Amino acid sequence: MTDASPSSSPLPPDPIAYDSERNKHARMRGLPGPVIVGGTDPSPEVGLREERKYLRLLVWMVAIIIVAGFVIGIAIALAFGV
Repeated sequence: MTDASPSSSPLPPDPIAYDSERNKHARMRGLPGPVIVGGTDPSPEVGLREERKYLRLLVWMVAIIIVAGFVIGIAIALAFGV
């Protein structure tokens, strides 16, 4: 198992990434490396598209549950003459 932390990397850290706000906070918290590895998505549009798809699915599921509740309630009321 290899350690992928930047402190064990043979390459020096990127000076622009070193000065980022995120890495300044990491150094203040005492994290071992000079920069936080990862966390940058090269193509965020793919993930956002998938999230929108699941959000639409969630909205449809909630709407179906609400409508089904009304339909079942009306069916019970009609069946038992309430």
